[in-house]
Amino acid sequence: MKTTKIGLGLAALGRPDYINIRNSTVDKSVIAFKQKAFTMLDHAYSFGIRYFDTAPSYGKGEEFLLDWKTTRKRNDLILGTKWGYTYVANWEIGYSGKHEIKEHSLSKLQEQWQVSKQLLPELGIYQVHSATLESGILDNTTVLEELHAIKKETGLSIGISTSGTQQTEVIKKALEIKVNNEDLFTSFQVTYNVLEQFTYPILKQLLKENKKVIIKEALANGRVFKNDNFLHYQKNYNILYSLANKYNVGVDAIALRFIIEALQPTYILSGASEPEQLTSNYKALDISLTKQEVKLLQKLATNATAYWKERSDLKWN
Repeated sequence: MKTTKIGLGLAALGRPDYINIRNSTVDKSVIAFKQKAFTMLDHAYSFGIRYFDTAPSYGKGEEFLLDWKTTRKRNDLILGTKWGYTYVANWEIGYSGKHEIKEHSLSKLQEQWQVSKQLLPELGIYQVHSATLESGILDNTTVLEELHAIKKETGLSIGISTSGTQQTEVIKKALEIKVNNEDLFTSFQVTYNVLEQFTYPILKQLLKENKKVIIKEALANGRVFKNDNFLHYQKNYNILYSLANKYNVGVDAIALRFIIEALQPTYILSGASEPEQLTSNYKALDISLTKQEVKLLQKLATNATAYWKERSDLKWN
């Protein structure tokens, strides 16, 4: 179980608005965000975190990570990025339209790869951002062959990230894809947490097949914390906070530890945007839950359709 590592995701560090139920009143200028990103990256590195995850749709996430890794000159980093979404909010606070637009075309892959490849040689994982059955990416032979060419040229692990109720179906289809009799996708970034456990069987299969499994949204976009807008989770809150008190850690550490105990993924991404949040997250590595406690938390799983409907209704803030 100690093989699971915590990584840092830059989704909340590279753009001024993000989907989360916890509001923030911090300075949202580009300069302030870059300073905060560097602070968080340094803090994470000092804790022993070596995996950092970003994407072009994370505002200036790739730019911040590239600048940081260039100035710090560390040779033990493993970076991950994605392609397929374009950030269009242009740093407008409270932007009312779609903040990011999906496009899984060959031209978009080639355009975004020209920027993302600057993260080499530390770049280790290159992912299709939010692969779905509807986007057609898993049937687009031309794009899949281009990804295979990138894989052969660079040695990168090619992966997908998934969201929504069809995560399992998307993963199964991705597993079937071979180029030149070789598995194309060997890394899978998936939402799994104490509320959304529907993907558990397929994730265990991936790990058994020695694929990388990266867990995102491990805190359910903040919904593991008590909130008056989610009173239907009162039973969940009672159990989570009781365990947090028992182990003298935050609810976040309990939620993260549950994933480690139940699944043992390759990485769990912290979405922390403040050093104290990351410090709290990292305490998940200092505790162990009993088998009975893990089983208790497994019973907190919600209906996948209801979970993702609730997720889609969350506002950017």
